[in-house]
Amino acid sequence: MIRKEPRLYYRVFVWSGTLRLFHWTLAFSTFILVLTGIYIHYPPITTKWAEFKPQYIMATLRYWHFCAGYFFICALLVRFYLFFAGNQYERPTDFLPINKRNLKSLVYNIKFYLYLTDEHECRMGHTILAGTIYFILFICGVIMGLTGLYLLYPEAPTIARLGHELFGTPQQARLIHYLLNWFFIFFIMVHLYIAIWNDFKAPDAIISGAFSGSKMMPADLECPVEELKNIPFEK
Repeated sequence: MIRKEPRLYYRVFVWSGTLRLFHWTLAFSTFILVLTGIYIHYPPITTKWAEFKPQYIMATLRYWHFCAGYFFICALLVRFYLFFAGNQYERPTDFLPINKRNLKSLVYNIKFYLYLTDEHECRMGHTILAGTIYFILFICGVIMGLTGLYLLYPEAPTIARLGHELFGTPQQARLIHYLLNWFFIFFIMVHLYIAIWNDFKAPDAIISGAFSGSKMMPADLECPVEELKNIPFEK
């Protein structure tokens, strides 16, 4: 049985506007990159359909792919900046399992999502499990961006030299780029499922928080009081 959640909650502001800008820029650019990338790899539609009128479908989708790629890279740069300049909940020290408290929290998160416990952890920022996965996604995003630039500008001396040292030949970089594409597809499906599932199982309101920047925190003794200090909130 799921325990009955307390009826009184606090709306606490957690995510800055910059972080939300990063989130939605990354989300929309990734969506475009995945769709156009699949077509570029295996185009199901060709200009043979156009007969007397050229359509330039591949050229158009490649252009959208490149534009979305630049937005994707810009989003990663913003997130890298927030690793150091963001609020306390946007920094790796808060959401990575790098200390005893966070390691214990990680185990607790895994047990919750495996239905081994009904107790939901009360936490201001990301859960440790989510933060760890997001950090891995960031690393994969950096690799995705670097391989993309290598494939886009193979004749640029600096990019070509760096790409060859990191990834080998352009064909090897293309394979890495392609495989990471499927990793992002898998992440998107799991991310959407967990976000919706979490809204049913927990009171955090994380979906609306992606727009408002706030989370709903239960106002009972299970929430550590020190986490509520110096945080703007309303009943």
